[in-house]
Amino acid sequence: MDYIHGISPRTASLLCYVPILGWIVSIVVLASARFRADGRVRFHAFQGLYLFVAWLLVDWVLSPMFGFAFWAPFHHLFPGLMKAVIFGAWIFMIIKTSQDEVYKLPILGDLAEKSVSEQR
Repeated sequence: MDYIHGISPRTASLLCYVPILGWIVSIVVLASARFRADGRVRFHAFQGLYLFVAWLLVDWVLSPMFGFAFWAPFHHLFPGLMKAVIFGAWIFMIIKTSQDEVYKLPILGDLAEKSVSEQR
């Protein structure tokens, strides 16, 4: 069943960047037959998914690592800054995608491009 039948490619791309929930849309888009041949939408789906993975890495790996650090009063500073950068990237990508622009985030954009090209 194709759950995103009536959605435009721009809307599907934009929804992949909704903070915290965009990963679900990304997976649905990647599994959808409708967008299987649309490299632009698939790029946004992969990039949105990788952005969420970056959030998880900060939350599950960096935060606990800094929790055991010797500078206890500042243990939330770096992970909090990283989460703010990722959240800002989500908002930035929502704006760029709503203007129908394709923007490659550093590192994640290259991974997304590679993922799209490997599926063709």
